[in-house]
Amino acid sequence: MNDLNNPIGQKPTRRQTLLGLLAAFSASASGSSFAQMANGKVVKLFVGFPAGQATDMVTRVIAEKLNALTGDNFIVDNRPGQGGSMALAQLSKSPANGTVMMMAHMSALDTNPHIYKTVGYDTLKDFESVGLVGDLPFVLVCNPSLPAQNLKELIAYAKSNPDKLTNASSGNGTVSHLAMEELKRRAGLKITHIPYKGSVAGLTDVVSGNVSMALETASAVRSHVESGRLRAIATGSGKRLGGIFAQVPTFKEQGMADFTAVTWLMLLLPQGSPKSLVQSTYTALMSVVSTPEMEAKLNALGLQPRFSTSPEDASQYMKSEYAYWGEVVKRSNVEKE
Repeated sequence: MNDLNNPIGQKPTRRQTLLGLLAAFSASASGSSFAQMANGKVVKLFVGFPAGQATDMVTRVIAEKLNALTGDNFIVDNRPGQGGSMALAQLSKSPANGTVMMMAHMSALDTNPHIYKTVGYDTLKDFESVGLVGDLPFVLVCNPSLPAQNLKELIAYAKSNPDKLTNASSGNGTVSHLAMEELKRRAGLKITHIPYKGSVAGLTDVVSGNVSMALETASAVRSHVESGRLRAIATGSGKRLGGIFAQVPTFKEQGMADFTAVTWLMLLLPQGSPKSLVQSTYTALMSVVSTPEMEAKLNALGLQPRFSTSPEDASQYMKSEYAYWGEVVKRSNVEKE
């Protein structure tokens, strides 16, 4: 039978697949689709960063919708420290009964274990992946005095001026550091890395001209690009961003086909959580994040929505990213702290 939303001969899109699976599960569930969740319980939703940061803001918007949908009381619990690893360590020791979850940041799951000698958890064994909610994309920006309008010109200028250029990062081992090192390796560039404690100080020095460039999140660089204090060269997302970045090509569009620079967010439960709970949590999560209204809200917070088709899909993705970033850390020669 021909599907009007998917004409014969065309493969279903990832969004169509997700919505189809979501509808099928909801239809087959007995009683409430969220019976495994909705009993008015208090659910702590860990965030490994302080209030006001992008991960926290995204989580609060999602928690509000989950409250209304499930009847449970989702409370965002900020537990900053070690780039999100302290919160993950606590999650790994939490009861597997749906009362504790975490909106985990990619770095805590897949880069920190390769950087720190001790993180207090095993990414591959201690958690149940529920689902991806999206990417926080990075943007390569430079001081406007640099004679480069695009990635090709920047690479050419850097190659003709080896060791003359510098790049700021949010600190050793952060995504802004590791992704930039991977970019330099692939393009064969000699650019000196200057680590800072967070993105604000580093970007301030790029704006002043003390540092040549930086690879930081779109939310962090947006105001500087909008004001003209920084020039956006390339976005690390899989597709172009909106707003002021709409005219900025991705790395892929500029010849680096397999290079992305994003950090993603994924909802987790402790290892040992019942499969029925994992599935009902996934169904509830997708119900609230995959609406046009919610996607617009997430975009406004700097998140590019991207969803898993199932908890198993999310788990496999987390494992593949763990292996990928492990290799990136090795190549960058970052010493374990």
